[in-house]
Amino acid sequence: MLELTSPAVLKSLLARHGFHFSKSLGQNFLLDKNVLDEIVHAAGIDTDSEVLEIGPGFGTLTQALCSAAGKVAAIEIDSAALPVLEETCAPFDNLTVIHGDVLKLDLKSLIAEQFSGHTVKVAANLPYYITSPILTMLIENELPIQSITVMVQKEVADRLCAAPGGKEYGVLSVAVQFYCTAQTVCIVPPESFMPPPSVDSAVVHLTLRNTPAVEVPDRALFFRVVRAAFALRRKTLLNSLTGSGLLGLSKELIAYALDEAQIAPNRRGETLSLEEFAKLCEIFFKIKEDFKG
Repeated sequence: MLELTSPAVLKSLLARHGFHFSKSLGQNFLLDKNVLDEIVHAAGIDTDSEVLEIGPGFGTLTQALCSAAGKVAAIEIDSAALPVLEETCAPFDNLTVIHGDVLKLDLKSLIAEQFSGHTVKVAANLPYYITSPILTMLIENELPIQSITVMVQKEVADRLCAAPGGKEYGVLSVAVQFYCTAQTVCIVPPESFMPPPSVDSAVVHLTLRNTPAVEVPDRALFFRVVRAAFALRRKTLLNSLTGSGLLGLSKELIAYALDEAQIAPNRRGETLSLEEFAKLCEIFFKIKEDFKG
């Protein structure tokens, strides 16, 4: 098996295949064996595990996953990477490579086709420019997956795991924590990659909840409330909920809802917990139901 964590081996391999890194695809491939081991360990991968990998590139993480898991299916968008991946992962008969864009594939059908569905886990060194859309797709579509262990920009990791009250806490924090528990596994410096990115990275482990963190009467309304609360971050909660226009309610009704929820109107959106967002959603839902009546 080719030692892909060796820069010399890797450069020779890529030169042989005429492979060129694509900036448009955000290709920064992980070379640090210790971090690869951290990902496999954090994901809890063993021979019973079935793993969906997104963006395998030339197979550094794929090799580690195939060595530990029972089955791996890897989705790669770059056709130029496929022959490299075919060579680097040739020793493994538990790997299926799918050529396609993960954001356009029917993942529910793909998972049903590729896996038995008992312990499916996602592992990936995600392209940083589409981290949020991929994570949103994975957590919101009720896919039969158990956990997501991914490499992301450290700044994004901070947002995923942020608690209320800080500048990192926002819509992505609430969305992820609504569906998952989140923890940062390790920080990864730029020199662990080829080519090195311009920022620090981090491995994050998300465990999908059996049920969302809070109960809400209307999930779409809940996320409209969240987006409205963060729409004008420098404004008070009352002004942000009103000024965003996302709720379609008057300032008076929004002030009434905040009073009913016992939330001060001069607070900022980033100070609200998931429970407070859920309480607001419940009140707005009742207001909208009363209007229908």
